[in-house]
Amino acid sequence: MPIINSQVKPFKAQAYHNGEFKTVTEEDLKGKWSVFVFYPADFTFVCPTELGDLADRYEEFKKIGVEIYSVSTDTHFTHKAWHDTSDTIQKIQYPMLADPTLAISRNFDVLIEEEGLALRGTFVINPEGEIKLCEIHDNGIGRDAGELLRKVQAAQYIAAHPGQVCPAKWTPGAETLTPSLDLVGKI
Repeated sequence: MPIINSQVKPFKAQAYHNGEFKTVTEEDLKGKWSVFVFYPADFTFVCPTELGDLADRYEEFKKIGVEIYSVSTDTHFTHKAWHDTSDTIQKIQYPMLADPTLAISRNFDVLIEEEGLALRGTFVINPEGEIKLCEIHDNGIGRDAGELLRKVQAAQYIAAHPGQVCPAKWTPGAETLTPSLDLVGKI
């Protein structure tokens, strides 16, 4: 079954969030937009650049009602240690989910089984718990929080405006399209 439009599978994870450990489940996602950002491991190289970029844009995500969850196969204790020792990671205010059982990474189909690490997977989840965007990268390719923000805004727009679609490079306030027979071959 394709992952797009599927429901997030049940999970329970420990997270490091704002100086505390807390439990997060799929129920915490209901009623708001969420972004899951999987990455291979704490104390690595590309990962802090991505997570720092998300931290820098976190307020913009919050303004549009989105919670970000970073996820790796590390423990919540490792997340805290990384947070305490890295200037970049100290900026993070969103929950850092721990997946040492590998269950969440398997559920989202980003687990590299032989390594016990996740690929760089990005998932946008609507308030009903449905996955609306899935993007999976090789671990050497970093992501851009600005482009992710634009994609979340597009997903929110089309959810609020059934029958319309957002063309390439669409940004809020730009023109959308209403698919119809009259548009075929005219774009």
